[in-house]
Amino acid sequence: MSICAIAFSKPYGVLPCFTDSAGRPTLAAYITVPHVYAAGRLDQDSEGLMVLTSDGGLAHRITDPQHKLPKVYLAQVERMPDERAIERLCSGVLLAGKQTRPAQVRVLDQEPPLPERPVPIRFRKNVPTAWLEITIHEGLNRQVRRMTAAVGHPTLRLVRIAIGPVCLGDLKPGEWRALEEAEIKAIKQVSNLRKMT
Repeated sequence: MSICAIAFSKPYGVLPCFTDSAGRPTLAAYITVPHVYAAGRLDQDSEGLMVLTSDGGLAHRITDPQHKLPKVYLAQVERMPDERAIERLCSGVLLAGKQTRPAQVRVLDQEPPLPERPVPIRFRKNVPTAWLEITIHEGLNRQVRRMTAAVGHPTLRLVRIAIGPVCLGDLKPGEWRALEEAEIKAIKQVSNLRKMT
């Protein structure tokens, strides 16, 4: 049986699961592929790439921190971070007594070309914002938001654009596509190499 795995662009406001007792929007409104489950979470107020798969081994390689699979986010934060804030993000931030792994962080020169969000971010005329590209190698609960808040720059909008070799690309919110065999092999290769280092 061939592995079933898909890349999905999760819209803002959608829960990263298929059922919700409170009747909130879920993946079920967008994905009709049977027997696939989310490999990792993406909070209701975050957007972008999720991988869903019927293969437990593949899901483990994506979600288990020991594989150190890189996950890339675009984060719009309050105010322009200075060098010290960027250095703190890069070297790891203490969150609830746990030090995060080193991250790669760069400040973007301009706003990335993302789809408009159905609920605009709160706008304050006297508080400028900046866009950061942040790559992490673990997946603590609300990690990127907690990291930026810890260095004094709360995240206003968060979009995941890559999980290892799988990229969001031009998928629009609510769209999905099947993963290619090459992408699945690449996930396994990347996680194997990183596990050994």
